[in-house]
Amino acid sequence: MRRQQTLFDSSRLSLDESIELTAQSLNAYIPGHKHIAVAYSGGKDSSATLTLLSYLIDTGRVQLPKACQVHVLYADTRQELPPLHFAAMSMLEACKRRGFKTHIVCAPLEKRFWPYILGRGVTSPNNGTFRWCTRQIKVDPMTTALAELRLQLVDDERLLMVTGVRLGESAVRDQRIAMSCTKDSGECGQGWFQKMTAPQTDTVAPLLHWRVCHVWDWLVQADVEHGFPTMQVAEAYSMTESIEQGDEPIASRTGCIGCPLVSTEDTALARVCNQERWAYLAPLKELRAVHAEARKLSNRLRKSGGETRKDGSFVKNQGRFGPICLDVRLSLLKKVLDIQARVNIAAIAQGNPQISIINSIEELFIRKCIGEEVWPDGWTGNEPRGDEWIDEPLAGGHVQPLIAGLVS
Repeated sequence: MRRQQTLFDSSRLSLDESIELTAQSLNAYIPGHKHIAVAYSGGKDSSATLTLLSYLIDTGRVQLPKACQVHVLYADTRQELPPLHFAAMSMLEACKRRGFKTHIVCAPLEKRFWPYILGRGVTSPNNGTFRWCTRQIKVDPMTTALAELRLQLVDDERLLMVTGVRLGESAVRDQRIAMSCTKDSGECGQGWFQKMTAPQTDTVAPLLHWRVCHVWDWLVQADVEHGFPTMQVAEAYSMTESIEQGDEPIASRTGCIGCPLVSTEDTALARVCNQERWAYLAPLKELRAVHAEARKLSNRLRKSGGETRKDGSFVKNQGRFGPICLDVRLSLLKKVLDIQARVNIAAIAQGNPQISIINSIEELFIRKCIGEEVWPDGWTGNEPRGDEWIDEPLAGGHVQPLIAGLVS
């Protein structure tokens, strides 16, 4: 039996060699699993993973066990760049035609991005200690969807989760991969395999060894030669322009529309809007200003000095700022809906697809929350606004009262 090739057998694998290594990895780990679940985000790596798996199955290079079902779990955050979302919808249709079962995974209404911000008044996420978005609108819903899939398993049947994780995506991810490289009988270089990442669930990353240029080469090939709608993914990354101009492939990552975690310009959205086909999306750039308004201290409530815990001890962060005021939430809702309306008016005029930042159900939920004066846990709405003078909280929870007549 020929020894399976590893990452270290060649200093620089060709695309064909990378595909062969992926096929060997999948054939090594798929047997013994009742279901295969592909984690699909619509980005370049997960699109390459999904289309390559389908191609290898179609051509017989990867064999599925009898009665094994492939499930595609699309993480619909409701915040993806429109070209990627439109491409994902087309991809799901292509998967259905190939016999895959598709699932659109979305967070519960009350935990979706804009309903959480404008409905409950929770401020936009940041890169400090308040990055709630990824887990809430992507990770947790996918975890729930996987748990529901596992309910279909009987006795010792197992589920194999296929992800698009690659080396070189980020230093943090590379370190995590390195630490798990020899775990759970996975041969280094076969594709990062982890056993029992969840009950009855194993995980494999068959594109672990792929360079970014191979990802782009495959996405073009998958579209031109195999009929997958992957060229739309390339457009979202401006790769079609890079290919035409002979530039080097880009390894940039895309994020959510007007991502509030980006400190400067949202380059992913800017790249999309610079393309003639997607220029009508330009008003979406104004969403960053909406997040800035939501974070503005004068637009939020603030705890008065002397706040204590249940045991009577003083909280460390006295006078902390909290949720967005009701009138500001309503104002920001109108701004987001106006941005959405202007984009869709242009879309209709140009015959382009319309977008949905806040749909009718989400809008109704947000307005209901504002009308009922819903606040996050621990807030009543009776706290002072951030621009109001309050007694000065001091170290240890003590309070220096305002001196009457000195505040105008």
